[in-house]
Amino acid sequence: MGVELQMLAWAVVLGLAQLMIAATLGTQQRGLGWNAGARDGEARPLTGVAARMDRALHNFRETFGFFAAAVLVVVIAQKTSAHTALGAQLYFWARVAYVPVYAAGIPYLRTLIWAAATAGMVMVLLALF
Repeated sequence: MGVELQMLAWAVVLGLAQLMIAATLGTQQRGLGWNAGARDGEARPLTGVAARMDRALHNFRETFGFFAAAVLVVVIAQKTSAHTALGAQLYFWARVAYVPVYAAGIPYLRTLIWAAATAGMVMVLLALF
C-alpha cells in the first residue's frame, strides 16, 4: 500500500478518534440521558474544550471528503509520486496537530495548521494537472 493510502487510512482513524473525543466531552456536559435519548428539541450548547472539539470534528468532516477523493483519484490514475506522498503526509500530520491546538484555543496557530493541511490536499491534486 502506498503512502497516500496509508495516510488516508490513518486519517480515518484520526476522524474516529476525534468523534470519540467530541462525543465523550459532549456527554460529560449534556449528560448520559441526553446522549442515550432521542435528542428531541434543542441541545444545551457546549462550552469550552467540548465546544472546540465539536467544532474541530466538524472542520475535519469538511476537509476529509476532499482529501479522500484526491487520494483515491491520484491512486486510481496511477499518478502517485514523492510529491503526492508528501502532500498526503502534510494533510494528515497537520490534521493531527490541529486537534490539540484547537482544544487549547490557540487562534492563529490553528489557522496556520489548517492552511498546511489544505496545502497538502492541493499537493496531492496537482499531480492530476
